[in-house]
Amino acid sequence: MNRHSETVIIAPMTTKGQPYPSRVPSTFQGKRGQIVLDQMRTVDRARLVKWVGKLTGPQSVAVRAVVGAMFAE
Repeated sequence: MNRHSETVIIAPMTTKGQPYPSRVPSTFQGKRGQIVLDQMRTVDRARLVKWVGKLTGPQSVAVRAVVGAMFAE
């Protein structure tokens, strides 16, 4: 979806906080934290300053599962 639009969906990462069901444990650039899926937002692509990386396969699967559960009936 993000490849074909002028906006992208992002989820912040935190190194603090509680392990809520809407957060996925993650390690990025040597830092352990959580992907905060309850704070996803859409931003204009022009606001993105630099590319920092992307999720690994297992992290991507976990994020998709949590997002699916968040929006399920």
